[in-house]
Amino acid sequence: MSSTLNQMKAIVLKQPGDATNLAIQDVPKPVIQEGEVLVQVKAISINPVDLKTRAGKAQYNRLKEQDPLIIIGWDISGIVTESKSDLFKPGDAVFGMVNFPGSGKAYAEYVAAPANQLALKPATISHEEAAAATLAALTAYQAVTHQYKIKAGDRVLIHAASGGVGHFAVQLAKHMGAYVIGTSSAKNKDFVLSLGADEHIDYHTNQLETHEKNIDFALDAIGGDNIDRSLPLVKRGGTLIVLPSAASGGVAEKSKPLGINGFFFMVESSGADMKVIADYLQRGIIKSHVSKTFAFENMADAHLYVETGRTVGKVVVVL
Repeated sequence: MSSTLNQMKAIVLKQPGDATNLAIQDVPKPVIQEGEVLVQVKAISINPVDLKTRAGKAQYNRLKEQDPLIIIGWDISGIVTESKSDLFKPGDAVFGMVNFPGSGKAYAEYVAAPANQLALKPATISHEEAAAATLAALTAYQAVTHQYKIKAGDRVLIHAASGGVGHFAVQLAKHMGAYVIGTSSAKNKDFVLSLGADEHIDYHTNQLETHEKNIDFALDAIGGDNIDRSLPLVKRGGTLIVLPSAASGGVAEKSKPLGINGFFFMVESSGADMKVIADYLQRGIIKSHVSKTFAFENMADAHLYVETGRTVGKVVVVL
């Protein structure tokens, strides 16, 4: 893939809809402002919010208002080529979630990113592994540290424990000393246990309904009916965090009469948190599981793969 001096390849969303609406075209290379760096992108992580935005939901209206040229995506790992910040210099390998919620414009050869939203990529991991540990890892980290502080001995329930957010949440909760119960389909049981989970529940069965009602903290990346299945398991005084905005309706109202702190939470870009994640990756406390990679020109295929809802860990696009 080649770009001219002031032009680059980007994947543009022509109009909201299915994955065929993603098209590669030449667009102007970003011009960085004070406090920003220009990153030559090596890997991009694909998230459910990317698919929802592409379909005209989630962040779509916000992006449309900001710029008629809609380039979606937020998760990058790459090399700094220009800098207007003291934090990074050209040649630095960096990764992070850019301008979320907002316009990250990550589906491109070059991304203008606020330097204070990035961290240095550990030399011990690939760009693919780094890109995978951005939105998903930040969501898990912010949920279990800022929104609810996991304490040693807490009993923690992680739904969709084999997914993007879930596989990081299991690892983080174990590092913090929790007893971790992870849910997934039966075929991903061994993967969930390999992450450090103490117990596995197949959510296609009634194992949830018969489980002990002793959970201090539950993280739900599924929402909808899963909220109703989870609440009876959480202790009075416990916490339930729901991640999908569309499926989080009524969680606070349902939780309050039970004496449970239930709420929706959305991740935000943070360089400080990315530095912690970088340190955890460096030390092997957490590891990214990249289940599949796609070439940049096959972005639509990457979307279709994530759309199956059966992704283990993360899907990454490489440039």
